[in-house]
Amino acid sequence: MRLTFTTRIALLAIALALTSNIVLVAFVWKLVHDDAIAALRRDTIAESDALVAVYRTGGLAALQRTIAERRTPADPAHILAVIAPDGRRVAGSGPDFAHVAALQPTLFEIGRMSDWQLWAEREAGYAVRRIDANRLVSGRLLDDWEQEQRGIERALLAAMALSLALGIGGGLVVTRYVGRRLNSVADVIEGVASGDLSRRVANAAADMVRSGDAFDRLATRLNAMLDKTERLMTELRIVTDGLAHDLRSPLARLRAKAEAAVLQAEPAQREAAMGGLLIETDLVMRILSTMIEITRAESVPRDRLAPVDPVALMEEIAELYAPVVEDAGMRFEAVIDRGVPRLVLHRELLTQALANLIDNALRHAGQGGAITLRLALADGAARFQVEDRGPGIAEADRAQALRRFGRLDAARSLPGAGLGMALVEAVARLHGGRVELGDNAPGLVAAVVVPVSG
Repeated sequence: MRLTFTTRIALLAIALALTSNIVLVAFVWKLVHDDAIAALRRDTIAESDALVAVYRTGGLAALQRTIAERRTPADPAHILAVIAPDGRRVAGSGPDFAHVAALQPTLFEIGRMSDWQLWAEREAGYAVRRIDANRLVSGRLLDDWEQEQRGIERALLAAMALSLALGIGGGLVVTRYVGRRLNSVADVIEGVASGDLSRRVANAAADMVRSGDAFDRLATRLNAMLDKTERLMTELRIVTDGLAHDLRSPLARLRAKAEAAVLQAEPAQREAAMGGLLIETDLVMRILSTMIEITRAESVPRDRLAPVDPVALMEEIAELYAPVVEDAGMRFEAVIDRGVPRLVLHRELLTQALANLIDNALRHAGQGGAITLRLALADGAARFQVEDRGPGIAEADRAQALRRFGRLDAARSLPGAGLGMALVEAVARLHGGRVELGDNAPGLVAAVVVPVSG
């Protein structure tokens, strides 16, 4: 049977949880075992040293009295005994016959003290000290300690079994949760692949607020990618329709004028017809060139941007366009905030975008108007702004003005294809910014807003 990916993830999580629990249980058991043995060793050696001191000061009689005083009938695990060389117990409590007499004296040992009767199956932690021909044996049977160890082991095993059950339950929950989230993403991808670009991963934004886990980030990124894809497809359709529509008229005029030029017999009339032919050809070339510039602005990688001093850039543009504006009979003013820091920009494309805004102002501001080129720092962003005193753009028409071939009714009598503002909008997006159109009361304020942090 082939397991699904989510099932394998759940089994892996269970295996990791079980392994970690086994390691934890083993660590706890070893820690408790070592602490208990260390305590028994410490107490046994201390008691053995004390009894040897009693023997050295008072002899065997004093030792026997001390052992008799220390014996506690209620604590049969406590071993205090004097063993004769033949293994027979001559004083204290402990096995009547012990094999410790054959062993070398030891500070501490764990093992069986006798092969006789019940003592053959009972281990003890004990010390053996030589006192003349006899042996002094002290220590404790491990019966109680082993019983406690068994209790700890049973508790740890129960905890491990409970942990395994919880791990299996958690794995099933994880499998269901992961499967549901992945299936929702897969459904959206399948819908988009079949042509439905409106499909989105449900409630991604709300879930992002609640948890912000990897699935939420995946859903948010996927939805953002689909938004961009849908927008690009919409723009592509608009561009295709607009390009076909806007090229139809100049191409038709181009054909008509070409036919008229061919039919003209007089050189002067033929030359005039050829001049009109060149004008229509230039219009078609401008449309195609602007389309190429927009495509170029949208395809420039971010690593092609470089640090630029925006103050110096605006001063150069002002120096270049001031005579042009004044020759057109308008007043020109440059208001530049010198506190705007260096920015990462595409110098050529941003210059082209600002030139487009100035050209629009020249066409719409009218004789005797005024154009202001402004650089300002506001709300963490640099504003590259062009202001005029023309008719402006109504708020309801501003979105249309930024679209490709989005010519407004008032501009249809003027030359152009409605691509200049679209290029400005593409350049703003390249810099992570936006285009803002506002009212200059009267006139238009067009600004390319670029984040300072970007």
